[in-house]
Amino acid sequence: MEFPTILPSEVLRPYVKYYWVCTTEEDVFKESMYPSGHMEFCIDISNGETFRHFDNRLDRMPKLEVLGHINIPTSATVAKGTTVLVTRFYPHASSLLVPNPALDFTNKSVDLYDILGHTSTDFYNQIMEQPTVEMKVRILETFLIQQLIRNRKNQKKLKLMENICRHISSTESFNSKRLSVEFGFSERYIEKSFLEYVGLTPKNYFTVQRFNKSLELIQSSSETLTSIALECGYYDQAHFINEFKSYTALTPSKVRLIENTKISS
Repeated sequence: MEFPTILPSEVLRPYVKYYWVCTTEEDVFKESMYPSGHMEFCIDISNGETFRHFDNRLDRMPKLEVLGHINIPTSATVAKGTTVLVTRFYPHASSLLVPNPALDFTNKSVDLYDILGHTSTDFYNQIMEQPTVEMKVRILETFLIQQLIRNRKNQKKLKLMENICRHISSTESFNSKRLSVEFGFSERYIEKSFLEYVGLTPKNYFTVQRFNKSLELIQSSSETLTSIALECGYYDQAHFINEFKSYTALTPSKVRLIENTKISS
């Protein structure tokens, strides 16, 4: 699969991390989807076919998909020739796309039509009329800016969520009381706001960040799994394995084997 990335325009940079284009070359491609800590907007620009496997639930990807945060074992089965244009939002920024609470999309694949109705149909038709990816991205950015204007929420609260996300991502352990003292709000207020804007609890967000750090080390280093577990702040290897499996249904050693197989093939 190919993953060329495109950076957003300046006005969208506080909300959109990047866009990328994903093209499937295999006859049928099945891949585990690891928690990323980001909400995504996926546009099928090829009339392809993708199925999301959320634990024991199977969803067919709509043409315009709002893909929420994932923190359960999830995979995708993709037909050959499928090309998807993906927008990856920063964790706090899902309100740019939709007015709904972010929690509504956690561990779900939601059709944008169910949220915006015919507005989404008109947008998709405009996207499909464009002959190049660059032109499709221009239409996408115009749409996202329009949504930003419509859905702009309390900017102070949005900035607060952004700062808390950054703080959590930079800490080696999670403590809700310490977080409350650091930002001057009650634990209940922070958790409620986090569910609305991010779609996870602050603790869940922390564990997803910790998981991603461990995943990166598994994929890029030759460190032992015990060393990775300790470096990422797990109590011990058993804690590391149990949390890893809760997200992927795979052990860290199995994921390392899969990654090594990809490199050698």
